[in-house]
Amino acid sequence: MKKTQDKANSKIVNEILKGEAFKMKNLCELVFVTVIRRLFAVRSILFFVFVAVLTCGTLQAQGRGFGLGIIVDEPTGITTNLWIGKSTAIDAEVAWSQDEDDFLYLHGDFLFHNLHLSQEVKGKFLTYYGIGVKVEFADSNKVGLRIPLGIDYIFPKAPLDVFFEIVPLLELVPATEGDLKAAVGIRFVFGKGNSR
Repeated sequence: MKKTQDKANSKIVNEILKGEAFKMKNLCELVFVTVIRRLFAVRSILFFVFVAVLTCGTLQAQGRGFGLGIIVDEPTGITTNLWIGKSTAIDAEVAWSQDEDDFLYLHGDFLFHNLHLSQEVKGKFLTYYGIGVKVEFADSNKVGLRIPLGIDYIFPKAPLDVFFEIVPLLELVPATEGDLKAAVGIRFVFGKGNSR
């Protein structure tokens, strides 16, 4: 009789756990769908942030230095860099891919450099790392995180800097997957950034 009772209790517990697992699965799916919808809702906000960095950055260029140039990767595009602190900067890229799938590519990064701008940095290599977001607008939009790791060279007698970076990527939308990207670029530096 005890075995029969134990089997009945075990059956009841299993049914309860199956029901809870079903509820938990539905809750996880609901949270995931909500997060995805919010990410797509903020894509227009991200676009306006990139436009603001590109168009309004020159207003800040007189204070700390603003770079504008070309970045060569896939896709190749326009790159900007705005120093916002003694060792921090914001960079962005806007590009249009002419590859198999036409798409608009945007990214923005918050960067930390190994030297302060108060130190003499012309003619030296600066290493940097950061975190950022990338967005691809295509038939299937993509959103992901970036972790740029790079080297920046500031020329001693010209208002130019050249950089090389390797960027691990974690795509979040439409599917989670990792990737690795490399890029090289050059920027003309406006404002007080010339006298670094």
